[in-house]
Amino acid sequence: MGMPSGMELAIILGIVILLFGGKKIPELAKGLGQGIKNFKNSVKDDEPTVAKNDDETEAPKKVEASEEAASTEAPKETKQA
Repeated sequence: MGMPSGMELAIILGIVILLFGGKKIPELAKGLGQGIKNFKNSVKDDEPTVAKNDDETEAPKKVEASEEAASTEAPKETKQA
């Protein structure tokens, strides 16, 4: 099984013309082209969004000195009466 030869392509083309008619073929080709174009645009639009989210999740968060000191200190004891 390989690529169809010239005669096989002519037979396939004849069958397509019989099924869809000469006027429908350009409309089908136009719709197929627009679908492919829309798909490529949506894939291209999604790539920067994914890369941006990866950068945000990998960046370490800054901890302020006062928060860090508070978490490492021992709790203060209180006197009860």
